[in-house]
Amino acid sequence: MTSTALSTPTRSFLHYLSRRVNPFKHRHHQAGVTHLVRCYYESGKPATGYQAESARTIDLRSDTVTKPGPLMRRAMSEAKVGDDVFGEDPTVNELQRQAAELFGMESALFCPTGTMSNLIAVMVHCRERGDEMIVGDLSHLHIYEQGGSATLAGVHSTTVTNFADGTFDLDQLESKIRHGYPDAHYPRSRLVCVENTHNIQGGRVLPLAFLKELRSLADKYGLMVHMDGARVMNAAVTLGVPPSAILQHCHTVSVCLSKGLGAPVGTMLGGPQDFVKQAVRARKALGGGMRQAGILAAAGKLALSDMVGRLQEDHRNARSFAQALLQCDSPVYQVDLATVETNIVRFRVCAEGVSPAELCARAAAVSEDEERVLGQGVRVLMFPHVAGSVRAVWHVGISEEDTQLAVQKMQFVAQQLTRERARAH
Repeated sequence: MTSTALSTPTRSFLHYLSRRVNPFKHRHHQAGVTHLVRCYYESGKPATGYQAESARTIDLRSDTVTKPGPLMRRAMSEAKVGDDVFGEDPTVNELQRQAAELFGMESALFCPTGTMSNLIAVMVHCRERGDEMIVGDLSHLHIYEQGGSATLAGVHSTTVTNFADGTFDLDQLESKIRHGYPDAHYPRSRLVCVENTHNIQGGRVLPLAFLKELRSLADKYGLMVHMDGARVMNAAVTLGVPPSAILQHCHTVSVCLSKGLGAPVGTMLGGPQDFVKQAVRARKALGGGMRQAGILAAAGKLALSDMVGRLQEDHRNARSFAQALLQCDSPVYQVDLATVETNIVRFRVCAEGVSPAELCARAAAVSEDEERVLGQGVRVLMFPHVAGSVRAVWHVGISEEDTQLAVQKMQFVAQQLTRERARAH
């Protein structure tokens, strides 16, 4: 049967299947221009003709893949619980007090997810539909949270240009602030949002001097500052300061428990007491009011008390991996070591004709030749990332031994690409 004879449902299914097999190579063509589809969160593991029985899998796609260990599972199973919507879950209440103290803030609220936590902050700070927030053009809140601030909160966004270190120009920020309210033509500026560490820019840590200047500017115009601090604990470890030293420059913060800190779920939203009271109402409206949530909060308590210090291991392993990429016998990878500040490594592929998607497919595949050379099969899972790069993220599930195995696999892939290029010429 020719393609022209295929029914519409069949063509649709084949189109869907082609995207699932290699989602990163799917492209839209419009007006003669090719646009690569953003498939950052599609995990699409490439198939391979050779199936290794004892291959080791090293998952560097994200620090969201962490799993609770035995101590955390035990704490969850033994947690004292109550109805948190009534404010009666003792473990949730303890977690919220613990987080508020750690953040140096008056109060904190346990939320199911970081996306909800950020949205709640926007809803509380921007109290009227048509209010406006100013965000970085490469921020997670702006790109990866489905535009919830607009669709669910009725809040307009305007952007400032994120620099490579995650900061932005404060003069540009000032130029985006609206004046003349209640002029009927314009929204009202209410909020500035920052991200620390900055995900798309490779886990970059915002300098304290920048945050201090930002807060001063916001105070000058009566704006609030919210930090998407999903990985702010990584920032604190890198800077060698308590989280409160960073968060003193913000009015509110969202801190994820389920990334590098290893809890299975949950984000803490911190801020002034009056803010958190309003946040409770917004959380309920968004469906985030949970009942016997102490089972989850127990994991969060352990995450904040026991898991912050070990983040330096992730940072050390990430940097070790980045350095090893530069030391490969075959110069296939390009990475700027100055940008590797925390647990995220972004690097480029220098081999001609090899896309980030293809490199990820090669890293995730295992061949008989690899088992013969390395003594075992190793699957390294990574994501193609923005601007033609590849992203790898370290977390509690990746040991120093895993990191060295990942290095060996990347060296093997580099040698493989070099041999192929030599044969082609």
